[in-house]
Amino acid sequence: MHLSTVETVLDYEVVTPTHFCFNIEAAHWPTQKILGEQLAISSGVEPRSWIDPRSGNRFIRLDAAPGPLQVRYKAEVEVHTAPVDPASPEWPVARVPDDIFKYLLPTRYCESDVMCQTAGQLFGGHPPGIGRVQAIVEWIRKEIAYRPGSTFSTTTAHEVYRQRAGVCRDFAHLGITFCRALNIPARLVVGYVWFDEPPQDFHAVFEAWLGGRWVLFDPTGMAPVDRLVRIGTGRDAKDVAFATMFGQVRMVRKDVHVLEHDARPRGAAAVPQVAPV
Repeated sequence: MHLSTVETVLDYEVVTPTHFCFNIEAAHWPTQKILGEQLAISSGVEPRSWIDPRSGNRFIRLDAAPGPLQVRYKAEVEVHTAPVDPASPEWPVARVPDDIFKYLLPTRYCESDVMCQTAGQLFGGHPPGIGRVQAIVEWIRKEIAYRPGSTFSTTTAHEVYRQRAGVCRDFAHLGITFCRALNIPARLVVGYVWFDEPPQDFHAVFEAWLGGRWVLFDPTGMAPVDRLVRIGTGRDAKDVAFATMFGQVRMVRKDVHVLEHDARPRGAAAVPQVAPV
């Protein structure tokens, strides 16, 4: 168990009347407990909240008139994880539960159908199971350069594979794509977590369905996944964007802060962790 204080500060200049949908609050999730939280939004704006019952993702929707818009969120969250079984197997597609099945399918950013041959060539020789997913993570970490500014919001996993560079979201998309191409259900997870470099921001990792449970992996190697405060879970980035806008706006400021209250020594190795859901 560990405890983190997380905070997001978002400032916008709204140019035309705009509808916003934010996904910045800590999720209601079996492996984490929200001990306290605060949400502050510019006066004159009437937000409404809703929770996706399937994912636990929490959304804030609001209409903003032209002018400045400020959004502040702060929470103290307790995270619990259980060690993963190092022998976690892959499940045959026929055994994959109905509610997990969709995470086998290609999506906008994760073109697993396009990457099937490549995935088979790279990882088909590895024994099925958690070791094969770890081999995917190690390959991405070795072959893909972490390079801020090298990709765009529309960049797909196949494009990242070809250009050999990206950011955390791209690393996670590629891991998801390789897994799905090998018939391993996989999905994107975004959250708050402390790491040394680059400056704090929302962080994206992925989890694979192994041994009947979801197991978290971070292909960037930047953060210990057992300390991630989960915000959103989805098929790919379009399901878990921190902000979606319908209108013309300009971002003025985005600050993300994470304070760990029981941080372990820096440089300690992170191991995959399982989310028992």
